[in-house]
Amino acid sequence: MTTSSVNLTPGGASAATEGPRYRSLLAAARGLVRCDAAALLRLDGDVLRPLAVDGLSDETMGRLFPVASHPRFARLLESERGLRFAQDCGLPDPYDGLVAGQPGILPVHDCMGAPLRLRGAVWGLLTLDALEAGTFEAVGPAQLDALVALVETGIEAAHTIQEMEARAMREQAVAQALRSGGGAARELLGSSPAMKQLCSEIDTVAVSDLTVLVLGETGVGKDLVAQRLHARSRRSDEPLVQVNCAALPEALADSELFGHKRGAFTGAVQDRSGKFEIADGGTLFLDEVGELPLTVQAKLLRVLQSGEVQRPGSDRMLKVDVRVIAATNRDLPAAIAQGRFRADLYHRLSVYPLVVPPLRERGRDVVALAGGFLEENQHRLGARNLRLSPASKAALLAHGWPGNVRELEHVISRASLRAFREQRRGARWTAIEPHHLALDAAAAGSSATLPSMPPAPAPAGSQASLAGAGGGTLREATEAFQRAWLAEALARHRGHVANAAREAGIDRSNFHRTLRKLGVPRPDGAP
Repeated sequence: MTTSSVNLTPGGASAATEGPRYRSLLAAARGLVRCDAAALLRLDGDVLRPLAVDGLSDETMGRLFPVASHPRFARLLESERGLRFAQDCGLPDPYDGLVAGQPGILPVHDCMGAPLRLRGAVWGLLTLDALEAGTFEAVGPAQLDALVALVETGIEAAHTIQEMEARAMREQAVAQALRSGGGAARELLGSSPAMKQLCSEIDTVAVSDLTVLVLGETGVGKDLVAQRLHARSRRSDEPLVQVNCAALPEALADSELFGHKRGAFTGAVQDRSGKFEIADGGTLFLDEVGELPLTVQAKLLRVLQSGEVQRPGSDRMLKVDVRVIAATNRDLPAAIAQGRFRADLYHRLSVYPLVVPPLRERGRDVVALAGGFLEENQHRLGARNLRLSPASKAALLAHGWPGNVRELEHVISRASLRAFREQRRGARWTAIEPHHLALDAAAAGSSATLPSMPPAPAPAGSQASLAGAGGGTLREATEAFQRAWLAEALARHRGHVANAAREAGIDRSNFHRTLRKLGVPRPDGAP
């Protein structure tokens, strides 16, 4: 995470861990110089923020002191080695009413302080107050220099510890994010003109930091495009963090992307880094970005515009350096027209759009891809030399592949298992034949994206709506089927969404989102 050089709290360091360090440091300072009140304040932009106080009321810790409004603090920050204010100094005292046991304006007293520096930059202030005038007369320049050196050494040590803690937390979060990606690494394969053009476009934009929007039908391999973009970028040594936006429950999307502070909401028992912080310095891949709720879209736009993340529950902005790649199979301009996607976010994401061609437009690439999947299944099954017969190759080339590469992968996996079970003992190779591929059965079920339902009477008109969908595109037919299926499921369960979602095999929040997206009405009087 990119932060100011004077910021002492990088990453996820919490007040629970940093507070005791500063209090111990302040106690050591008071051991060298006798005083009635002392404070350690960090410079945060144009304000001073108390980190530890002794002899001042607890209220002090909740205050911010703008430097422009407190001339004593301003003079201390401008001084080279610190200074002691004269007893008759007319400048207002910022601690009036805050010294323990002194509720009003302070009587004549001694006040002294010095600027603190960390790695060459002003970090903040150490202030000392004594109620007895003349207390600090015995504190000479050498003693004050020693006091400042002691505190600065402690600040440097605390800063180093917090950097190590933040680095360990980030490495742990990165490792968890990478594990969640799962699966063996794959690459874009194919020598068709369409794929050569795509790879050329990827290599052109990869070396830049431009935001890329990857477009294409479901199953074409948009995640592999993101992986190639990252691998050929200047950020390849940093993490590639992937987020499946379609799987984010709306209530937790904020926390997943931007993190949260402890206590931000019920269940937030500790600070958490969001995916933007985890990907700092590297690449963040937002898959299925078209599924993000509008409220999260607004916050995502703000991060893309400013490069700053604000954790829920925190008032601090964290600077991040992240290259964003987004992907969707949705028609975003149509979603904008329907009010389901922000136009300004679309233009921020589509700085450099890339369109991944569907498998049906890639010619003989289907055979090369099938060979790769056969090799994977051969090792998984312990089979010997899984090979496509000439008839199977012809069948693969003739198929329309509405599910694209993902459908091909599943077809090959099923065919490998069927052929392996039929193989003769001792055979040197196993042939994949057309009946193993079962492409006719795959084509018949390609439009059914929801689980199969038990036989039930269909509401009036539903069969007609499914039949009428046959004249449109595959997507229109699929959405028509989903719409009818959902309406029937709700009718069977008398509008009870939880029961219908359980039958569909998806969680309730996603079920609600699908109902809204497809415009499926709830029955009258539904619970």
